Amino acid sequence: MSRRIIPVTDVSAIPDFSAGSSAMPVTPRGLLTDRLSRELRDLRISVTDRCNFRCVYCMPREVFDKNHEFLPHSALLSFEEIERLARLFVAHGVEKIRLTGGEPLLRKNIEFLIERLALLRTPEGRPLDITLTTNGSILARKARSLKDAGLSRVTVSLDALDDALFRRMNDADFAVADVLEGIEAAHAVGLAPLKVNMVVKRGTNDAEIVPMARHFKGSGTVLRFIEYMDVGASNGWNMSEVLPSADVVARIAEHFPLRPLEAHNHAETAQRWGYQDGSGEIGVISSVTRAFCGSCTRARLSTEGKLYLCLFATSGHDLRALIRSGASEATIATAIARIWEGRADRYSELRGSNALPAADPDAPRVEMSYIGG
Repeated sequence: MSRRIIPVTDVSAIPDFSAGSSAMPVTPRGLLTDRLSRELRDLRISVTDRCNFRCVYCMPREVFDKNHEFLPHSALLSFEEIERLARLFVAHGVEKIRLTGGEPLLRKNIEFLIERLALLRTPEGRPLDITLTTNGSILARKARSLKDAGLSRVTVSLDALDDALFRRMNDADFAVADVLEGIEAAHAVGLAPLKVNMVVKRGTNDAEIVPMARHFKGSGTVLRFIEYMDVGASNGWNMSEVLPSADVVARIAEHFPLRPLEAHNHAETAQRWGYQDGSGEIGVISSVTRAFCGSCTRARLSTEGKLYLCLFATSGHDLRALIRSGASEATIATAIARIWEGRADRYSELRGSNALPAADPDAPRVEMSYIGG
């Protein structure tokens, strides 16, 4: 099945913020809305493009092999630059920051960054929700230091309990027992509520849905099932490999009766289902079969400082260049505001429709490993 690429960033609509620009400055007031009235509340920051796994749906080894050129350290945003940008995003209304990768725990001294971010406060004086997504490979030995640095909670990616299958999927011969050890360590230090994300790929790991539900039921961990998504161009995405979330729920309900739960907030990506016996809940994230673009409050900052307004974007806005040009706080704050106010991205809602003309099928798409999930 061929993929139709929809351009989701209209760079021509973004004004010039270089030195000498006459763009009207914007003073942060704790609230920004885009062209579809969606507020800016969440910021996802990729701190590295490197990962020690080669998961088939994210960084397949045939693409990310030993000859793949990762970003040099000088290209990465420094912790000081990340903190500076985060402070301005918070002034504009961001309440939650998620650190991603690649594998974020591979970024040296990431605890120092967490300490800096944990000191930030919203305009109302509230602390931020500082979270992190990890493959869990080194979580067992990092959990305590992450918690002490100020991390609120953690999400662990785990796509199978069957060890042989898990090793094939991560393509790094990493044992599932070591990830489970990391989950237990995170629980022990209070990085909670802890979530486990399972990307479901039909024909690959969908037989693990019920075993995963059985394992985490009653554990205090929220297990979430994510539809296999068409992010980037390297994973060979095909719609036939997508298992709809409705089927996931049906499979689990055959073994453990479920009841629908209300969303925590209108921007929540997961539909929540509780076990009828009160022993916890699961979530399903249906970005392919049930688009939630209309409530998306997330901006994404890449490892090298490009601001992306959609997970399925073809291009971003270079905030690193702005910072390193010596731009003032007011100039950067204005750039962030104008970029978000010009946002009209809704790729998942338009996927497969004729609402927009098709773009060049060879156009680059940002990779999950570069921008984070």
